[in-house]
Amino acid sequence: MSRSLRTALSAVLIALSCLLVPFGALAAWAAYGLTDTRSYVTTMAPLASDPAVRDAVADTVGDGVARESGMSPLFMRDAVRSFTSTRAYRTAWDAGNEAAHTAVMRALNDDDGADHEVTMDLATVTTPLKHQMTVDHVPFAERIPIEHTRVALLPPDDLASLRKGYHVLDVAGFWLPLAAVVFAATGIAVAACRRRAVTATALGTALGGAFLALALAIGRRLTLADLPDPAHRPAAGAVYDALTTTLRTTSWFLLGLGLTVATATWLTGHAREARRLRRRRASATPTPAPPPEPTRVQA
Repeated sequence: MSRSLRTALSAVLIALSCLLVPFGALAAWAAYGLTDTRSYVTTMAPLASDPAVRDAVADTVGDGVARESGMSPLFMRDAVRSFTSTRAYRTAWDAGNEAAHTAVMRALNDDDGADHEVTMDLATVTTPLKHQMTVDHVPFAERIPIEHTRVALLPPDDLASLRKGYHVLDVAGFWLPLAAVVFAATGIAVAACRRRAVTATALGTALGGAFLALALAIGRRLTLADLPDPAHRPAAGAVYDALTTTLRTTSWFLLGLGLTVATATWLTGHAREARRLRRRRASATPTPAPPPEPTRVQA
């Protein structure tokens, strides 16, 4: 294979690898980071103490209870906001997130493909809530009724498209990162100048990390802009930031790794060229001739 052909093939493979880096990271995050229930609950747990989330819960739950009971919305909001500072609320928060995530993932992994409404049982939240309130010696906590009420999470019309998208991400989350690594390794291996190939791969990886960070920032802005109620944007922003923490860390890691490798490769090549230049200069310098021996004068 000629040198020019090797250079062209290496450039194409490295370009494909760098292009797949942000998409592979995004697919892997969606396929493995968001689908694990335990990881999801752990990620969402700190939001129970977030002021914006607590205010959104107090407004939503307080208004709902006020409509059902006919009581003052302001009174119910204050009561719910006070409840959000208790340990029982944090227990209910974790239980609700776990039950909702489990129900959604069960529907997405449903092999029969039935398009039915995705619901969760409120008893999965009220049961640990009642237990925690009983442990905390809240008056009349033992009398809280446990009713199996179904709450809708996803309509059946959206389930088919969500299931297809989930299966695509499940495949892409494994193959895209693997393809990026294989393309990068092959592009470096076939390159005529491997040092330049490594530098190009590193810079492309850094560029992919920067693109991923920019995409996350734009996605956050668009997500919050689409909310119908501006009052809930701080809470939605907190949830978005919590869910994308791993992805943001990955983007900065790719950026830092790429720049570090590119800098190290450039410094190594520069030092090597400097040593080579010194050797050339040393070999080109003529060796001084030895001084002539003194002649003896014959008597």
